[in-house]
Amino acid sequence: MWPWEHLAFGYVLYSLFRHASGGKPTGPEVFVLAAATQFPDLVDKPLSWTFGVMPTGYGLAHSIFLVPVFAAAALLVARQLGDRTLGVAFVAGQLSHLAGDVVYPLVGGDALSFDPLLWPLANNTGAAPEGGSLELVAYYLVRWLGDLIRLDVGFLLVFELALAAFVFGLWAYDGFPGVGPVVRPLRR
Repeated sequence: MWPWEHLAFGYVLYSLFRHASGGKPTGPEVFVLAAATQFPDLVDKPLSWTFGVMPTGYGLAHSIFLVPVFAAAALLVARQLGDRTLGVAFVAGQLSHLAGDVVYPLVGGDALSFDPLLWPLANNTGAAPEGGSLELVAYYLVRWLGDLIRLDVGFLLVFELALAAFVFGLWAYDGFPGVGPVVRPLRR
């Protein structure tokens, strides 16, 4: 998944969770959620692609075995900040990222695989890096843009457009949480 897809998927899951628990996402929760939906890739991709510590971009921050450690740390920090929902938002964001990495291959017609989550028991997911982080991001982005420019209207593109439309509608329904703190200083 691309970063914006992880963000969109995480927002849908978190918003549905918050509505089911009688609330709706707040601006601070959305900022934490946004960071948490990127957390596994922000840790593991540089460890592999830049520093060569991991053979692939799926490692400790993608590991289901370390989720309790990250969750406990997030909840502890949130408690210290006096807002437990921030810790819940972090946990939801990280878990949505991991769920997205498992189910997303189904969208492209590939098989379901839990291998990205099984580090250190399995560490053979994804191709070994053949360049640095910037080179690999540029490579994948150009490839994705090429598909978009060719208007290869396959199931994947339809899925992504439908997800984007649904997330925007849900975000609007929630009152655009997170926009106020960004826009308010610009109005002055």
